[in-house]
Amino acid sequence: MEGVKKGPLKTLLLLVVVMVVAIAFKPWVQVGAGERGVVLNFGAVQEKVLDEGIHFRVPVMQQIILIDIKIQKVVTDAASASSDLQDVALSVALNYHIIPDKANRVYQTIGVEFKERMIDPAIQEVMKAVSARYTAEELITKRPAVSAEMQESLTKRLLLSNISVDAFSIVSFSFSKIFTDAIEAKQTAEQNALKAERDLDRIKVEAQQTIAAATAEAEALRLQKMNISPDLIELRKIEANLKAIEKWNGILPQVTGAGAVPFIGVSDLRED
Repeated sequence: MEGVKKGPLKTLLLLVVVMVVAIAFKPWVQVGAGERGVVLNFGAVQEKVLDEGIHFRVPVMQQIILIDIKIQKVVTDAASASSDLQDVALSVALNYHIIPDKANRVYQTIGVEFKERMIDPAIQEVMKAVSARYTAEELITKRPAVSAEMQESLTKRLLLSNISVDAFSIVSFSFSKIFTDAIEAKQTAEQNALKAERDLDRIKVEAQQTIAAATAEAEALRLQKMNISPDLIELRKIEANLKAIEKWNGILPQVTGAGAVPFIGVSDLRED
């Protein structure tokens, strides 16, 4: 009976020892969402990159380094100069991620501090190189082109380190106060010049309209003068006499003299 009892106890004790050893050496690893596992055999980086999930490893010999491959954002400030030697302070935002199947190469060449070692220096260099090809005014007026050129340069540069650029944008440009005041003065002058040009165009249009109206009126008067003839004058006199007769009540005026109103056209009617 003692032998039978000792058998299960030994088995249970063995299982406990195995579990303790397993927990202590942890022969498995869990790769989370948005991560990749870099396999090290006695410190040497292996070609295999572990995907998301649970994977077994050889204790002591193998070590798994987790690399975040999710899209990350960094905002960087830089001071540079334009092509016309104006001081420029830029602030840009960059979205990037580690190429998943190249996570082992990134760890081998850069390590886990790739932002400080690669991202920030690349942004600084590209921002200074691109801004030096534009004048300070062009950095403002051609902002989309400047942003596109910076993104293209960063994409090519970081791709060599197995880092992919997802998005890039210029947050702000800042210039010296003297240059900012000069830009504002120039814009004000341009706006005033544009307003004066519009006023001049309006005055020209109004003058043309006035000339056109006067020309039309003169032409109408000329046509009226051309249509006036002795016959037309005589016809107008007859029409006036007929209107006077229609209004006459049949009584001759009793007052004569210089202030009396003459009876119009009686002689003409008698002749008819």
